[in-house]
Order: sequence, then structure tokens, then C-alpha cells
Amino acid sequence: MSTTHFGFTSVPEEEKAGKVAAVFDSVATRYDLMNDVMSGGMHRLWKAFTLQTSGVLAGHRVLDLASGSGDLARGFARKVGAQGQVIMTDINHAMLSRGRDKVLDDGFILPTVQCDAETLPFGDNSFDCVSLAFGLRNMTHKEWALSEMFRVLKPGGRALILEFSKIWEPLKPIYDAYSFKLIPKIGQWIAQDPASYQYLAESIRMHPDQATLGEMMTASGFENVEWFNLSAGVVALHRGNKW
Repeated sequence: MSTTHFGFTSVPEEEKAGKVAAVFDSVATRYDLMNDVMSGGMHRLWKAFTLQTSGVLAGHRVLDLASGSGDLARGFARKVGAQGQVIMTDINHAMLSRGRDKVLDDGFILPTVQCDAETLPFGDNSFDCVSLAFGLRNMTHKEWALSEMFRVLKPGGRALILEFSKIWEPLKPIYDAYSFKLIPKIGQWIAQDPASYQYLAESIRMHPDQATLGEMMTASGFENVEWFNLSAGVVALHRGNKW
């Protein structure tokens, strides 16, 4: 039986998706508030940088994976305009429903598809851009998701992966203390769910670092792979092209 990690715990591969689903079912209603509190609002700047450097233009088709509450999808919708299209996807129904409602509240009607990023229900060469923010670390087979992103991109398209990464080494002790001591307490105070935010801290440590993820993208077929460290490497934006 093959195993994978769920935070620091080893679990059978077939169980991970269900455990991750339970985490996001639990935190969905407080997801945006917790993001603001935990990051001091910095997640908005990280997403703004992603949009700014995306290369997305009016008329483009964009696929936003693990769309969550829809922050990137709304930004892309403004960029592509009426002639373009943004499709929101998430494997978790609670998160996707919340994102759909927020997008509608902002005046955008975007297609929403509940699906697994490891087996996307879209044709080859379908999108000008595929984005994935803070979702890759939760996937059981990251290499499958990367291959699917590459498959559905058009030639000349670009993949964007915004994810927690490896912080600048001198800051690691402070970051670890914040992650493992304070974040679960914030999760208890705001979301009444410290366990889910303990998993968050652990999942970040188990995620590939900047260089390793870059190598994985290259192995999946992407070219000109590069990454940008944000907030001293707390988060990194990886970009790769399909030619």
C-alpha cells in the first residue's frame, strides 16, 4: 500500500484527499478572515503580484485551480474582460461554493467546476493561463497536477503556482515559533479548529522548496521556469511556459 504525507503524518494515498476535504469543509466559512489575520493581509499583495506578472490579456482563457474563495479568479476576470473567460475549479464543494458566491457578489458570472486538479476534465491546449494558488501542497500526486496543467495549456501559455515555500534561513526559528505555537491558537480563537491550522503549518514544511518545485515543473514539460520569493520566501510564485 502506497503512503503519502498528511502534514507530518504518513497516511495511505487513498485517504489523503478525504482528510484534506475535511480540513477545508471545516475552515471554509472563516477562510478569508483567517488568511487576513495569519498573513497580516499580505496574501492580498502576493495575489496582486501574481496577477500583475501573469501576462494575461483581454480575450484570454484562464483556468484557476483550487480557486477557493476566488481572489485570483476575480482579478483575472477583470483582465480578460467580456471577450475572455475565467473558469473556477476546486475539489472542495464548500470552498468552491463560497468562491462562486463572492464572485457573483462582485458582479462576475464565472463558470465553476468541482474537479480534481490531478485529472482535469478539460481538453488539451485549452487555456492561455493556468493558475494554482495555495493548493498544490494539499494534492496527493503533485506531479500529476503539474502534468495536467501543462496538458491543458495552449502552446505559448503560462502556468502560475503561488504557494508557501522555504523561508530565508535566518528567519526560520521565528517563523517556526509563529507557525507551530501561534497559528493553531489563532485557529482556535477564530475558527474553533486548531487541528486544521496545525495541519497547515505541517503541510508547508512537507512541500517542496523553490528549487525542487522548479525541477518538478521542468520535468513536467515546462520551459523557462522561474520563481520569485515573496516575503523572504514565506511564499514563492513559480512561472513556467509551454511552447
